[in-house]
Amino acid sequence: TQMDLIIFKNELYQLIPVTKQMMEHMSLSGPVDCMDLCEILRLKLSGYVDTLNLHIMKDGSGSLVGCMCH
Repeated sequence: TQMDLIIFKNELYQLIPVTKQMMEHMSLSGPVDCMDLCEILRLKLSGYVDTLNLHIMKDGSGSLVGCMCH
């Protein structure tokens, strides 16, 4: 299964493939489905800005909208 993050920046949506680098320092203690992994990555890679109601990526790449698994 491949997973992409859906990122919104500059009025465009982008699909960013999840890489091994994004997953480093993560230990999963059992089977995890796509939406569970999306939630884990959201917590790791973004911060919530209450005034904007957005999850902004810590690396400045945009706002995290969700994930797509295929």
